[in-house]
Amino acid sequence: MRLDGGDAALGHLCYCSNIHPGESWDQTRSALGRYLPAVKARVSPDAPFGVGLRLSALAAQQLERQADLLAEFRQFLTRHGLYVFTINGFPYGRFHGAGVKQQVYQPDWRRTERLEYSNRLAVLLAGLMPPELSWGSVSTVPGAFAADARADADSARAILDNLLHHVAFLQRLHLESGRCIRLALEPEPACLLETSADAVAFFEDRLLSPVAMEQLGRLCRCPPRHAETLLRRHLGLCLDCCHAAVEFEDPDDSLNRLEAAGIDIVKLQLSAGLRLPAVGPEHRALLRDFAEDSYLHQVVQRGAGGLRRFDDLPAALDCLDEAAGAEWRIHFHVPLWAGQLGAMAGTGDFVAAVLARHRSRPISDHLEVETYSWSVLPAAYREAELADAIARELDWVKERLR
Repeated sequence: MRLDGGDAALGHLCYCSNIHPGESWDQTRSALGRYLPAVKARVSPDAPFGVGLRLSALAAQQLERQADLLAEFRQFLTRHGLYVFTINGFPYGRFHGAGVKQQVYQPDWRRTERLEYSNRLAVLLAGLMPPELSWGSVSTVPGAFAADARADADSARAILDNLLHHVAFLQRLHLESGRCIRLALEPEPACLLETSADAVAFFEDRLLSPVAMEQLGRLCRCPPRHAETLLRRHLGLCLDCCHAAVEFEDPDDSLNRLEAAGIDIVKLQLSAGLRLPAVGPEHRALLRDFAEDSYLHQVVQRGAGGLRRFDDLPAALDCLDEAAGAEWRIHFHVPLWAGQLGAMAGTGDFVAAVLARHRSRPISDHLEVETYSWSVLPAAYREAELADAIARELDWVKERLR
């Protein structure tokens, strides 16, 4: 839905449909048909409602190859007053069920499969966007999972090469279709790009290096000085508020750093993680309730010795006794409106601070609520019906932007 901020346009708001299980197009389409009209009726009954689409590689291939499926989906969107402006292109394959963990990053940007998948999503989005929108966004893996990248001596070169080829593809798509699609790298704990500082360094040292600009110039058949304009047009960041809060980033410092570097926040993902101000052995049972086996729940610990990072909550629990008194931030997406979860708190205050800045000085035109882990929340915290819970999060965001 389009957000009205009085004198300023505050962008488009949606929720990410990766909250709904489904890998094939039939499964995805069924979930969209069930939930999108229901959520729209609650939060935007009289105005068009934006869609944050999640397509697996399988679903994207099926839509690309069967024109009738795409045509039927367009009709569904029109009939219900819906429009697609962004796609979550982070999870390539299965995203729900046990054992996803670090497989969610595969194939990463070292692999041509990730490039081909992202190209396909860009074409589909260009065909789905309403004509009045000037651009669309696709969020993606922040290069690779850090441990995988460290184990591969050629990872940096391969990631850079594939990203540059994707930018060149997006530029050709723009010239041929008139639709501008932008890729948004999404920093995440335990990944190649974890923080806003990592993102700035990656852009300045890698993507915008003279060697990279010469390569992009060749791919786009333009001078290197123009290649930088193309790269900045088609490549930016997806700032996930949960990830940044877990990394103990300060909202204003992070936003100022990215702004000073000229790196656009293509998509702003509104999500909250978990915070435990002073962890101790007495919290072991509570924390085990969140140590489920579907997703990675990275932990960042802040204590007297600085920051210590764990790739997953079970690994952090193994060190719980020695962590006593330190603050833990946990990558477990909880509803934005969930202030307290037992002894833990959500990091919704980080989201509120970002939205306060967005209200006075817009950060991005694309805002997406992304609480994909609803189905694995401990039962005590997901008593609401799913459509009502999604609507409540969207209303929470709208209230803070009034």
